[in-house]
Amino acid sequence: MSQRFLAIGECMVELAPQNSGDYALNFAGDTFNTAWYLQQLAPAGLEVAYLTGVGDDALSGQLTDFMRTSGIVPEVSTIAGRTLGLYMISLQDGERSFHYWRDTSAARKLTQNLEAITSLAKGDMVYFSGITMAILSDDDRVLLLETLSAARESGVTVVFDTNLRPRLWKDVDEMCKWVMQSAAVADIALPSFDDEANFFGDADKQATMARYREAGVGHVIVKDGPGAVLFQDEQGAEAEFSPTLNTDVVDTTAAGDSFNAAFLAAHFKGQDMRSAIAAGCDLSHWVISHKGALVSIKII
Repeated sequence: MSQRFLAIGECMVELAPQNSGDYALNFAGDTFNTAWYLQQLAPAGLEVAYLTGVGDDALSGQLTDFMRTSGIVPEVSTIAGRTLGLYMISLQDGERSFHYWRDTSAARKLTQNLEAITSLAKGDMVYFSGITMAILSDDDRVLLLETLSAARESGVTVVFDTNLRPRLWKDVDEMCKWVMQSAAVADIALPSFDDEANFFGDADKQATMARYREAGVGHVIVKDGPGAVLFQDEQGAEAEFSPTLNTDVVDTTAAGDSFNAAFLAAHFKGQDMRSAIAAGCDLSHWVISHKGALVSIKII
């Protein structure tokens, strides 16, 4: 039986530093990165699609073409007079920082194409993030969550990566409010503990898991950078998986995005939680050993 994975968010123009000192132009963005990696790992019969907004300019056309050549189905709204957001990566000792230009991003109007969500069927999966929510107006946030909630009720699995980015919000309180409202419509949540501790004050990973469980999330996978991943096993008991330490970190861009992709690909293949998390850690390990958000991968 065929299934569909639909990611929702913003794909931006990426300027990534090269060894020569120049910058390479690519396309990337948190939920798009996950879709791109997942498409390469997807089992037979799984269609990967991406819901966003694009402009009516040549660069937007290049992005749509890039999606198609990558095997991803574009579910795009064309917004006249707008274009793509842009970000530039700066690196220091493998850690990245970003400079953004995204105020006129067409993705801010992505709710003009919610039919891509309402057409999903039982057994399909829809994936969004805190960044997806951050770029929308309040009215569009409400509309998106209502649409996702209805999809969940019809048997679609809703997956949420918290991706806490306070620079994209009016303030931390606004961010935390909408993140928890987003979690309330999700079957699976993929928070990162360092951010959760910083902005929600969680004392440990168990506190992060408990908070999202109380919000109604069925499965919570708490990532912790190079540390152990906290999850619930098939019997509902809390367990941890400790990844192999990567001593050759080049660029941590898309570390969590690639983890999510491999984890969800394993989920579609019917693997158990520990195996799925191990697959996520392996792919993340590979990706952060290379520069840029999208790197060629070994099929795992």
